[in-house]
Amino acid sequence: MSRTALKPFDRRLALSARMVLIIVAGAVLMTIAAKVQIPFWPVPMTLHTMAVMAFAAVLGPRIAVSIFLAYLAAGAVGLPVFSGWPERGIGFSYMVGPTGGYLLGYLIASWLVGVMAAGKGTPGRLVAMLAGMVPVYAIGMAWLALYVPVGQLLAVGALPFLLGDIAKIAVVAVACAALPATVARLQGQSE
Repeated sequence: MSRTALKPFDRRLALSARMVLIIVAGAVLMTIAAKVQIPFWPVPMTLHTMAVMAFAAVLGPRIAVSIFLAYLAAGAVGLPVFSGWPERGIGFSYMVGPTGGYLLGYLIASWLVGVMAAGKGTPGRLVAMLAGMVPVYAIGMAWLALYVPVGQLLAVGALPFLLGDIAKIAVVAVACAALPATVARLQGQSE
């Protein structure tokens, strides 16, 4: 085979290797975001929502979903990726516990925000991220209803987290607006 015939293959291989690296690095960052706890009112917050929204808004739906699937796969096999590990369960038992619906909601939000934010400026990304919280809370609270009385769902599954989630979405929107060249470069590398 000639050297010129190998060049496209080499480029595809390099691109595939870069995608795998981005996905693995994203799953590691997602894990760190889930583990970080910041004192906040009324409950401490993690940076999980911020990571999900940032990956989706900046890298697009395909890579954001891939990152979250890699994160879920690592958690399913028992790696300590989830917040509250091991107190709230390990592996698959954690995933089907009270917060399982939120994990599914984040997966859907990864796709939804990525699609809605594609090619948009700061206002469009902000709307996309706020829309992305709808499946997180809807699926999360629907699943949580298996563990918590319906009358307590808002008080336990939404209200303590709303202010923190809005703050994290605002930080992502401001960071994207403040670093447009970096965002454009990351978007170009993810395609």
